[in-house]
Amino acid sequence: MSNIRIVVDNSCDIPPAMAKELDITLVPLVVNFGKETYLDTELTRDEFWKNAEEICHPKTSQPPVGAFIEAYQPLVEAGHEVICLTITGKHSGTYNSAWAAAQEFEGRVTVVDSLSLSWGLGWQALAAREAAESGRSVPEIVEILDEMRERSHVVILLDTIEYLERGGRASRLMPIIKRAVGFFKVKPLLTVVEGELKLLSVARSYRRGLERLIAEIIGLRPLEKLAVIHIRRPQPAEQLADDLSQRLAYPRDEVVLVETGTVLSCQGGPGVTAAFCVAAG
Repeated sequence: MSNIRIVVDNSCDIPPAMAKELDITLVPLVVNFGKETYLDTELTRDEFWKNAEEICHPKTSQPPVGAFIEAYQPLVEAGHEVICLTITGKHSGTYNSAWAAAQEFEGRVTVVDSLSLSWGLGWQALAAREAAESGRSVPEIVEILDEMRERSHVVILLDTIEYLERGGRASRLMPIIKRAVGFFKVKPLLTVVEGELKLLSVARSYRRGLERLIAEIIGLRPLEKLAVIHIRRPQPAEQLADDLSQRLAYPRDEVVLVETGTVLSCQGGPGVTAAFCVAAG
C-alpha cells in the first residue's frame, strides 16, 4: 500500500462515499448566510437553496488553517506523506490556508493548486491517488498533475450573472461580462484559463448557449474524461450528457453527472450547466 495520502477540499464534488472508499480526505469549505455559518458538508442541496431563498444571498469562505491541520496531522503522525489539492487559487484563498497549514509539518505535506474547480479538481485528486497506489513518488505525482491540467477544459453556461456579481470572486471579469451582455438578455459562456474564469462567448438564448457548449467540447475530442455539472437543472443536464455521449461516441455510463456543491452554487446561481473534460493524451 502507498505511503502517500491525498487531501482535497470538497469543492471537488467527489461524493463523500467515494472519497471514503478511496481513503481520500475531504476538507469542507464554509458557507455563510448572513450571521449563520455552516460547513459545506452540513447542508444538503435543497437545504442550501431554501436558506438562499429565505435568509439571504449565500457567500463562501475558505476552510481555516486549523481545518487543514486537523486533516494533515493524523496522516503525518501515521507516517504518511500528504498531497493536498485545492480549488483554483485565482478565485479562492483555500490554497493559502492549505499551504499555511502545511508549514507545520516540515516538508511532509505538498500543496498543489489545481487551477480548476469541481470535477476539474476532482479528477486531479483521483489521478493523484491512482498514481500513489501505483508507487509513484510525490514529485512524480506533481508532474502527472501538471500534465493533466494542460489537457483539462471547462465550458460553463450561466443563466444569470446575478450570483457571479454578488459572489465577488470574479470582480475582474464582471466588467467584461457586463459589456458583452449589455441591455440584452444574452447568456454568457465562461471557461477557465490558467485557473482564472474568462468570458468565452455569449449566446442569444440558453438553447443556443448549450449548442455552443457542445461545439466547444466536441472540438476537444478525443476525450479521456467527461462530466456534466449543473445547478438546479437536472433535466437539461441529463439531456446534455446524452447529447455529448452520442456525438462524441463516449460511453454514457462513464459521463459524470452531478449537481455541484455550495461553492459554485454561490457563484453561478440556479440555471448553470457546465461540461468538464480531459482531452486524451
